[in-house]
Amino acid sequence: MKHIAIFASGTGTNARNIINYFQSNPNVRVECILVNNPKAKVIDIANEANVPYYLITKKDLFESDRVIELMKKSNIDLIVLAGFLWLIPKSLLKEFPNRIINIHPALLPRHGGAGYYGSKVHESVINAKDKETGITIHYLNEKFDEGEIIFQGKIPVTKDDSSSTIAEKVHKLEHEHYPKVIEQILSNQ
Repeated sequence: MKHIAIFASGTGTNARNIINYFQSNPNVRVECILVNNPKAKVIDIANEANVPYYLITKKDLFESDRVIELMKKSNIDLIVLAGFLWLIPKSLLKEFPNRIINIHPALLPRHGGAGYYGSKVHESVINAKDKETGITIHYLNEKFDEGEIIFQGKIPVTKDDSSSTIAEKVHKLEHEHYPKVIEQILSNQ
């Protein structure tokens, strides 16, 4: 049995998709969700799916071993970021080398880094007049969006696209590919 922890800050659509994907898989379980925003809708998703969640503070993540202890207590094999907006500290990266992944709503290395999330990414794609965009799933390192790339999925950008139409298309790519890539990583561990 492989155990996943999901880190999230917002609405939790990717978290819900991952939970649903693995519900019928007896070899993988979403063990817990870590949330850094007490108003995040992902808390409702955790409750609906009967997945324990832990509300963490910056102090928990950056100044103590609380998060590492929670991960060890839950026997976590893979940490999956799904809209988690804080940089992961070196202590957690060291404890889980090549076992923390993130999904970014653009084709890295373009449109990534600190401050590039949500609609800001899609607006950047439009402003750059890119002909394609997509998703990047990557391992984490000490910097935002610079870890080793695992997978990229692409979609065309048309002249009629807006930030919101790109967001819709990118969400579909995320939902289609993120759980499959997670499953592949776990099967290779």
